Amino acid sequence: QVQLVESGGGSVQAGGSLRLSCVASGITISNFCMRWYRRTAAGKQREWVSFIGPDGVTNYIDSVKGRFTISRDNAKNILYLQMNVLEPEDTAEYYCQARSCSTSAGGYWGHGTQVAVSS
Repeated sequence: QVQLVESGGGSVQAGGSLRLSCVASGITISNFCMRWYRRTAAGKQREWVSFIGPDGVTNYIDSVKGRFTISRDNAKNILYLQMNVLEPEDTAEYYCQARSCSTSAGGYWGHGTQVAVSS
């Protein structure tokens, strides 16, 4: 059974930092395309934030470039999102996703971790 469990969220002031973790079981994350998404309190569709592929290539939404860093620990099977210089606009529920790189739909999701950034 595949499980993704996020943690590391919390409440911080603008300019602060948080590191999110996504512990995976039932899959080997280095074999998957891993992504972080977020959804604001407005309840809109989840927004893609960051990506890391099996080859280590990374990508980010423009609004977080230079502030967020995605990484993974293959030995521990954990995905991370280091978030620096946080802004109130980063306030959201953050989710990790594991998906086969050969598909464009589906995948596995965690239940999310809440990030709140105050001004």
